[in-house]
Amino acid sequence: MNIEFISATLSSPRSKGGVNKVKVRPLMKKGTLFFQLESFQNNQAFHRNLEPEEAYREIAGLMEEFRQMQMETRKNRYTVLVSKKGKVTIKKKAQDGCIKDVDMSHNRKKRYLLEEGMQIPFLQDLGVMTKKGQIVHSRFDKFRQINRFLEFIEDILPELPTDREITILDFGCGKSYLTFAMYYYLHEINQYDVRIVGLDLKSDVIRRCNELSIKYGYEKLRFLEGNIADYTGADRVDMVVTLHACDTATDFALAKAVGWGAKVILSVPCCQHELNGQIQSDVLAPLMKYGLIKERFAALATDALRAEYLEREGYNAQILEFIDMEHTPKNILIRAVKTDGKKENASVISACEEALHVEPMIGKLLNQKG
Repeated sequence: MNIEFISATLSSPRSKGGVNKVKVRPLMKKGTLFFQLESFQNNQAFHRNLEPEEAYREIAGLMEEFRQMQMETRKNRYTVLVSKKGKVTIKKKAQDGCIKDVDMSHNRKKRYLLEEGMQIPFLQDLGVMTKKGQIVHSRFDKFRQINRFLEFIEDILPELPTDREITILDFGCGKSYLTFAMYYYLHEINQYDVRIVGLDLKSDVIRRCNELSIKYGYEKLRFLEGNIADYTGADRVDMVVTLHACDTATDFALAKAVGWGAKVILSVPCCQHELNGQIQSDVLAPLMKYGLIKERFAALATDALRAEYLEREGYNAQILEFIDMEHTPKNILIRAVKTDGKKENASVISACEEALHVEPMIGKLLNQKG
């Protein structure tokens, strides 16, 4: 039997509280072709194996509930976007000049958006992948982190415009593993017209990243040396990414994003020291006397208040697990998508801050903006 279909992922549901993602793949059991639908809800996965006709009807119905589908065949990749008015946009990209095999075994290894065996120059130059496309064993955690980040990008694709150039700013880009991955995934694989600017304080790192960008012919990927708080090089930004910006640098990046009216914010905070030096609470005294507990509590409170402030500014904010805790304790990602209305939560934020005797930088910056 000849089958071209490899996999599909339906994501970005139109309503909250239900299934948030569905993955589809072919499955051969006892000589019979099925399609396995893996549905994700509340951190649980549910599997159903359907015959082809039944699977076709089920997927057609699901397309009314989700705003996008990523589909992969042996020869091509497709991005299907469905607007609020039901307009369907389909983008097609060849499989990097190769024809892939279809794995229909019942148990198979996890599939990644960037897979082992693909020839990806930036992963090779950054030491994650060999020239033969194999993942360097000692860098497999970095490979997983890159793919996990791209899954977050995949989820927010329907929020990005398709009729003009998309501008993305990456604050604190460092060696830019994820910046290069973002450009490769959006522009090279999905053919988005995207311009990405990476910003960092280390001049040698910025120089090296620009050299690589020119080497790959990534015309709209550039890196600049500078401070997050002082950056003024853009008037309109569609997405702001800030990964491991230390302490209040994350707050300056979030405030910049809000000021631009960025449609999407992806932030992985780091080193949240600010509230740790401010928190005072008689009620929580039994917790606060333990330094490690106080440090972790302060970090969680910082990120929770950041998310609440973003909600106040008209964003739908989520706090998600970036990668497994076993790989790094800095595993929280704040994902915020701009909505049509603001949340009336100012009094709740104030009550929380008064109870903890804290004044977070994100509040100062956003209140000053207002």
